[in-house]
Amino acid sequence: MATVLSVSGSPSATSRTTRLLRHLDTRLRGQGHEVLPLDVRTLPADALLGADFRHPAIVEAAALFERADGVVIGTPIYKAAYSGLLKSLLDLLPQYALTGKTVLPLATGGSTAHVLAIDYALRPVLTSMGAPHVVPGWFTLDKDINTDADEAVSLPPGPAEALARVTDLFSTTLSNHVPSPAATR
Repeated sequence: MATVLSVSGSPSATSRTTRLLRHLDTRLRGQGHEVLPLDVRTLPADALLGADFRHPAIVEAAALFERADGVVIGTPIYKAAYSGLLKSLLDLLPQYALTGKTVLPLATGGSTAHVLAIDYALRPVLTSMGAPHVVPGWFTLDKDINTDADEAVSLPPGPAEALARVTDLFSTTLSNHVPSPAATR
């Protein structure tokens, strides 16, 4: 089917945002997509903060964006906006790195006061980078993301159903916009 880049913009090694993304990656794989995870926190800080466009890790991350048919962007919300770590990476990508991509924005946070951050902070940046299809995103409260001893994620029924719906919409939209192999011959 399609190649999906699943990007976590969380700086935390024990991030609920990243756990939620990896949970959704499993759902997308089950729908036939190839999923490539990218945790921005694993990129060299000196390259991100020094705006080193030529650093091999940044070049590789940009190549992942180019390869992807769709991108899931996950971020914790800090001070009513997406993470600075995610901003650092997006600033190093080509201006139109999301051209032709279907994008699903996801956010996590401690309060419903941050629910609009997807639409007012993240969506404009994704659109400015050329994304023609930014599907409706979803905000999940940190307290609703639970993990067991095996790191499996569970959510209460309401948030679980909502995330399944937005993920399925993303998958369907992505499938409808990816040329079939026969069409590219």
